[in-house]
Amino acid sequence: MNSKIVLRNIVLAGGVALSSTAWAATPSGEMLGATCAACHGTNGSSVGILPSLASTPASYFVDSMKGFKSGTRKATVMDRVAKGYSDEEIQLMGDFFEAQKVVPMKQKFESVKASQGKKLHDKYCEKCHEDGGRKPDEGGVLAGQSMIYLTFSMADFLSGDREMDKKMKRKVDELLEESDKAGIDALIHFYGSQQ
Repeated sequence: MNSKIVLRNIVLAGGVALSSTAWAATPSGEMLGATCAACHGTNGSSVGILPSLASTPASYFVDSMKGFKSGTRKATVMDRVAKGYSDEEIQLMGDFFEAQKVVPMKQKFESVKASQGKKLHDKYCEKCHEDGGRKPDEGGVLAGQSMIYLTFSMADFLSGDREMDKKMKRKVDELLEESDKAGIDALIHFYGSQQ
């Protein structure tokens, strides 16, 4: 066999071996998280109507993505997007987003409603959503989230499309008994006012 052909075959075999190793490597959480930026903002801080992912606890992110992937959590697009990631990749993204600092969204709000919402937050929500909703809890940061997203999320919770845990359901029921849906609206303005 000609030495040039042998050399060419060795180079080709080496290239194939190296490229398959490169393809087999799992991307970093930062690289995977960058795929979310178009909808959820750079490093998970949204500037649109979709939620910010920055500071979301990794466990909540993973549970949400698994819910989207399995179809147990209602979605418009995420049920299809989540299926494109392995469990390992989802965990890497969760770890990445948890480490990011959320940048509150600049948005219009009504100050009277925000003031009412602060009182309602202190009474009904502060124990779980500490520091006015700024501290990441089991479900992420509420303060500075898109008011449109918060409105749709609460509608999903109230309709039963998203399940509330027992403590949240009890507090929401108490809030609704005191102030009806106007209280929910006031809370949303309070969280939206935190910029």
